[in-house]
Amino acid sequence: MIRRGGPRRPKKSPACQISNTIEIHPNRDVSGGNGAIALLANTLATGATLVALILVFGPISGAHLNPAVTLAQAWQRGMYWRHVPSYIAAQCLGAFAGVASAQVMFGEPLFSSSEHSRAGGAQFFSEFVATFGLLAVISGCSRVRPPAVSFAVGAYITGADWFTASTSFANPAVTLARSWTNTFAGIRPVDAPAFTVAQLIGTVAEHRSLHG
Repeated sequence: MIRRGGPRRPKKSPACQISNTIEIHPNRDVSGGNGAIALLANTLATGATLVALILVFGPISGAHLNPAVTLAQAWQRGMYWRHVPSYIAAQCLGAFAGVASAQVMFGEPLFSSSEHSRAGGAQFFSEFVATFGLLAVISGCSRVRPPAVSFAVGAYITGADWFTASTSFANPAVTLARSWTNTFAGIRPVDAPAFTVAQLIGTVAEHRSLHG
């Protein structure tokens, strides 16, 4: 996912980013019943889906799925900065489309404002840690064992959903979109900006500390 050797543009970029991000959401957005069981179901489904999507779309678009990953790749000169806005726009569009598709599949309203509170310093710090860790895993694995990136990302997100208080959103596009699903995986719209800021700080911190 993180490439070396100068900027390059994957073959089919924004359209694939929309498709990629849509596919994440059916596994993350609708869960009910016991909280621990719901989290377990979400984490296993999300981790497995990420592995599959990165394996399939990585050679085509880079399979970023995530504005934080796109920014990290641009900072590391893996892509041109002029392509970043279209990638992020596509990721956000895909995230909202994914929420809508999940809502429809499970018989929920197309969009519904979330009432799931995720406020406080612990949640904010968790998102910083989750995003920093995700980017560090991608960067490190890309250098030493590129074919394993998809499995490393899937494993990290599966674990981070449990070891972070925030259940590891680690993705600004997903954060904004999940504020419009009133389910186990949602986040109140009022809490989403703080999550996004924490994720961006984590992105900058990872770049400065590991890539100078």
